[in-house]
Amino acid sequence: MEMFLYGFMRQAFQASFLISLIAPILGLFLILRRQTLLADTLSHVSLVGVALGLLLGINPTWTNIFVVILISVLLEYIRAAYKSYSEISIAILMSGGMAVALVLMSLSDGSSMSLNNFLFGSIVTISFEQVLFLLFMTIGVLVLYALFKRPMYVLTFDEETAYTAGLPVQFMSIAFNVITGITIAVVMPIVGALLVSAIMILPAAISMRLSKSFTGVILIGIVIAMIGMFGGLAISYFVGTPPGATITLIFLVLFFMILIGERLFK
Repeated sequence: MEMFLYGFMRQAFQASFLISLIAPILGLFLILRRQTLLADTLSHVSLVGVALGLLLGINPTWTNIFVVILISVLLEYIRAAYKSYSEISIAILMSGGMAVALVLMSLSDGSSMSLNNFLFGSIVTISFEQVLFLLFMTIGVLVLYALFKRPMYVLTFDEETAYTAGLPVQFMSIAFNVITGITIAVVMPIVGALLVSAIMILPAAISMRLSKSFTGVILIGIVIAMIGMFGGLAISYFVGTPPGATITLIFLVLFFMILIGERLFK
């Protein structure tokens, strides 16, 4: 097809394939841990990294990764300090991160176009370096999932039981936050900061309606993620719509189709 003659489109589809492999895994754990707003918080706070990179004149992806790692660690410490009110950490960091990002944006002249690419997503911003980094990260996430699926399962459903069993609860939570944050930082150029949390959560949320087993949800979620990501990129290319918004709309259409189908055939 014509669009595959362009290098940036090939790289966008390669990145989308890799994202589809890990988004349902991270998304499912976020849903089960009742941390769906964590992805939204990290995506908003990651704008600090983007603004910092534009201000310093270096690749925003790297400053973005640095910032989300710091925020992911800080998020867990605040959550531990307010165990009964864990949403406080999300509110504090989301508002604080947006405030810092806005200040840095005001200091960075002529960066509005670059910032819009990160806010709403832009296919042409995907580089071979980012695809390669995403490849290594995808391999890392899949390996970690294979090795630590059972401990993460225990941690997800009962932190007290995990602690009693001798699992490093805080370290595992921080590591999960960091991995989620880095994934968001790398995915942002494709889908945009405003919608990246939807890309992380919706495939898992949809597949939960189709399967009751843990592994089944992830496998179906990967298929759904590929349908949404590939379909969204293709439509975005031919119609000229923002890729992140187009991908999200496809996921929403699939979600409501399944809900309606359940009602009709129940």
